[in-house]
Order: sequence, then structure tokens, then C-alpha cells
Amino acid sequence: MLGDTLTTREARGKSIVDRLAEDIDITWEMVLGHLEEGATIGRPAIADTLVTMGLVQNRSAAFDYYLSTDGPYFVSHDTVDVVEAIELIIKSGGVPVIAHPLTHVTEETNSEDLPREHFELMIDAGLMGFEVFHRDVPEPARNWLLDLANKHELIVTGSSDYHGIHGKPNRLGENTTSSEMFERILSAGNGSQALL
Repeated sequence: MLGDTLTTREARGKSIVDRLAEDIDITWEMVLGHLEEGATIGRPAIADTLVTMGLVQNRSAAFDYYLSTDGPYFVSHDTVDVVEAIELIIKSGGVPVIAHPLTHVTEETNSEDLPREHFELMIDAGLMGFEVFHRDVPEPARNWLLDLANKHELIVTGSSDYHGIHGKPNRLGENTTSSEMFERILSAGNGSQALL
């Protein structure tokens, strides 16, 4: 499964670069030059290449246009069904918590328009929590997720999603997970010994 995922990620990366190469002078080798040793290929390496080429100022700007999920160069990366992913995490002794969901929500979004059925399906499959406190989760989505988490007694986490000094503008520690929720994660996980 992991090997298939790595192969799919590389194929996706190459496809994105091929699409970009139709409009800009970018190559796969340029992207590989931005990949840290031992890291798997992903859009951040492509974003770093675009920064180096002078096409954007930073990774965030690259993701805003060139690597946007609704942009002209987007290539889907759906490799594992979300329910299957949750089940795999649980079987591995992990704690499935979805990272910063509903980032597309706007202040005008009606709560009835949010995908409750989709979230309930994930919860029924064993989803244990949401990363609610994150700079990309807008307040209407945050409130909706908190209500849903309270209803199902789910774990609620926070994260800065810090990607290093050359990554996102997110500040290290700008959002955190409470001690109570951290303890719940430690109690629920059994795949390996936690190193604290």
C-alpha cells in the first residue's frame, strides 16, 4: 500500500510538472533538485522550484495559483478512499484526525450547505477527531466542526502547520492542542510507544 502511494505521488508530481511545462520552462529534474534527501515528492518541491524560477515570491503564492486545487495545473491525488484510510490508520494503531478540514468555507457559507453526511460517514468509520484550530479553517467552519465534535465526543486539535522558514507563513505554535486532547490521542493510539 505504501509503495503504491509513493508511486502514485511521483506520477502525480510528474503530471503536474508536465502540465506546467506547457506554459513555463520547468523540468522534472529542476523539481527533484528541491527535494530534501529521503523526502517523498509532493507539491512543496514544485512550489520551491517556482519560487527559485522567480515566478512567485513564496510557497503560498505558488499554491494560490499554480498549485491550487481549482487551478489549471491541478492533478487529483485520490489514491485511497477516505473510509479505507481511516480503517488503515486504526488497524495500524493510529488515531485518525482529519487535518484542517473545510478550508474552502467562506463567511457567507450556510451551515446547512456543509457536508454533514460526509463527515458522519467518516465518524461512523472511526474518525476520532478534527484539526479545528488552524489558520486556514475559517470561523464558520470552526464553529460547525466544534459542534459536530461535541456531538460525537471527538478529539479537537490545533496546529500551526509550520513548514519551516521556507514554507508557509504559518508561525510555529500559533495554534496548539490542549493537554486534555493530547492525552486522549495518547490513550487512543497503540501502534507504537509515544516518545515525549
